[in-house]
Amino acid sequence: MKENVDHHVPVLIVGGSLVGLCTSLFLGRHGIRHMVVEKHAGTSMHPRGRGINVRTMELFRVARVEDRIREAAAVLADNHGILQGGSLTGDDQEWLFQEIDPGGALARFSPSSWCLCSQNDIEPVLMSVTPSLGADLRFSTELLSFAQDPGGVTAIVKNRDTGEHSTVRADYLVAADGPRSPVREELRIGQSGSGDLFHNVSITFRSRMLAHVVGDRRFIVCYLTKPDADGALLPVDNSERWVFHAPWHPDRGETLEDFTDERCIEHIRRAVGSPDLDVEITGKAPWHAAERVAEKYAAGRVFLAGDSAHEMSPTGAFGSNTGIQDAHNLAWKLAAVLDGTAGPGLLQTYEAERLPVARATSERASARSAEHSHPGYEPDPEIIPEAVPAPLPLSEPEAPSEAGAEAAPRGGAGRQGGVLSVAMGYRYTRGAVLGTDPEQPVVPERMRLCGDPGSRAPHMWLCEPEEPEPISTVDLYERSFVLLSSEGTPWRAAARSVAEQLGVPLAAYAIGAGPEADLIPANGADWTEVHGTTPEGAILVRPDGFVAWRSPQAVADPEAVLHEVLTTLLDRA
Repeated sequence: MKENVDHHVPVLIVGGSLVGLCTSLFLGRHGIRHMVVEKHAGTSMHPRGRGINVRTMELFRVARVEDRIREAAAVLADNHGILQGGSLTGDDQEWLFQEIDPGGALARFSPSSWCLCSQNDIEPVLMSVTPSLGADLRFSTELLSFAQDPGGVTAIVKNRDTGEHSTVRADYLVAADGPRSPVREELRIGQSGSGDLFHNVSITFRSRMLAHVVGDRRFIVCYLTKPDADGALLPVDNSERWVFHAPWHPDRGETLEDFTDERCIEHIRRAVGSPDLDVEITGKAPWHAAERVAEKYAAGRVFLAGDSAHEMSPTGAFGSNTGIQDAHNLAWKLAAVLDGTAGPGLLQTYEAERLPVARATSERASARSAEHSHPGYEPDPEIIPEAVPAPLPLSEPEAPSEAGAEAAPRGGAGRQGGVLSVAMGYRYTRGAVLGTDPEQPVVPERMRLCGDPGSRAPHMWLCEPEEPEPISTVDLYERSFVLLSSEGTPWRAAARSVAEQLGVPLAAYAIGAGPEADLIPANGADWTEVHGTTPEGAILVRPDGFVAWRSPQAVADPEAVLHEVLTTLLDRA
């Protein structure tokens, strides 16, 4: 299988769209060489996949690209909330929610915040960074076939410009090749879920008059519900570039050819409520909303990520964010196995962790489409009561996080399983974690980030001695496991000894206000309370920022305990 190989890379990524490029970014940050092949000639030209949730922005923060992405998103920085109405000119509009984070509640949970950045704007940012991190990016290059054996994967790829065929030998292959993934089909991996939900045609257009109609209503999206002209209006620059999602009904015999420029112009005018609106159609692209999750995330040395692993309704912007977080979970595990830090069993935890998250998230995405009456979506009325959770008062002690995410829709009530809980509060009940309860739901009813094993480690601000600027605990987690403990305890010394014995990257920080402290809590905060431990205990956090293990109390032999914990987590037995 190794003869006549043109290229050898540790990882071959099939698909150079958003999730593929993020996989490239995260692998590159771990120092793993890789190749990305993408059949299209360049990055996305259509504004789509715009909502980047707070957890994904944390990942971009740690990967040192957050500022560049916010710069690319600057034109829509003041757009918040979702508006709904029969048209934009009538008196029946209402805000489903008007602010993403009213009162700044998100700052309790994260150093980052939500961002509105279209895929066609974010992909060039990623593409400009990854080559310096060991990426070999090959656009206009299509995967023709692949075969795997115990030692790796051999792929045949074709340059679509020249017709030249090349053989690529990789240790592992990551399929980020979209919802109709040829790799998944070749592996005969089935899917479960409700299937197709609805179909839309995304119409890009120019209109200068529309900005005057919209006025000062800076929405993310406006759902227009007039029966003969429903759809979703999205600003691109708040000035003259816009997108309109028009319902498409192929089940009724409707074809894409039916969406002529004339029909689209008339539909947009009726939806907006302005018969003389200037509309210049600049593009059309069909898209399909579906709820499907792959039955497996891996087969041998091949892994699925993003839309190849799951499809979700766009409401809530869960799909692309879930895919990016897939990539982040997989990247550190591939890196650990490739550099010899971990045994191959670590890679089995990718499916164990991410598949349940995708199932829970896709169900919530469909429920939000029903809640928001997404144009074109006609859910089965028998399943809506189960899909849409009951209201949860915002005054509940653990509910403010959901207020910050969903911003009191309509009657001022948040919802269980709100955006922030789904995007950030999910937990791994099985996988490379110890001390979890496998019977607990993947998405909790209320946001809870307090150091529980399997959850995203809490955010708090810390100061380094002699450094004036604080850092977040989130900033500590990327390239190694991290052990946090109080100064004056034996945990830090034990961690350094175990790291040397096992040859495992493991950073250890003593937290406190004394001379032995590596990090000092800002504003006098109690790090042990935030992390659910005691001054005698410790907490171990994975490279992806999830809590791997926690000891609330002191132990007789911390070195032996840490040795056993890391050996188990990294499949080093």
